[in-house]
Amino acid sequence: MPPIVSVVGRSDSGKTTFLEKLIPELKRLGLRVAVVKHDRHGFEMDRPGKDTWRLRHAGADAVMISAPNQMALIRGGLSQELPLDELASLVSGAVDLVLTEGYKSGDKPKIEVSRKVIADGALLCTNEELLAVVSDHHHNVHVPQFDLEDAKGVAALLETYLKQL
Repeated sequence: MPPIVSVVGRSDSGKTTFLEKLIPELKRLGLRVAVVKHDRHGFEMDRPGKDTWRLRHAGADAVMISAPNQMALIRGGLSQELPLDELASLVSGAVDLVLTEGYKSGDKPKIEVSRKVIADGALLCTNEELLAVVSDHHHNVHVPQFDLEDAKGVAALLETYLKQL
């Protein structure tokens, strides 16, 4: 199973924006990357009336759509959220690293994105959980800290982290 690192932070702290900067930097280093977006509220990614939607609503427990350059899996009827490790196993062998957006209460190493204007910049994670902090201000933690624009630095940190595993 590929290693998992969670990018966490308070709502509107800039997690997605930072991931949009980080992913191209990781790709430049030659890494294959998957992202799992955690959504506590549920989501609907299939459009009503489309074939996959129709098949899922006809009772299929899982629907896959495949094309020469991409594929997607929609699996419904779950009694509970799948564990992160099970989700990561779906891309085992296809990627070098799984990043998550969210899973702040999970047990994976975390990069916390923090902004001074959100909750006075207070961190959610403890020192023990953190791999790094990405922020617009300094924190009293014993992990590397990066500016919100330093995706290249975080990519280098992750490359080193992966080599140590």
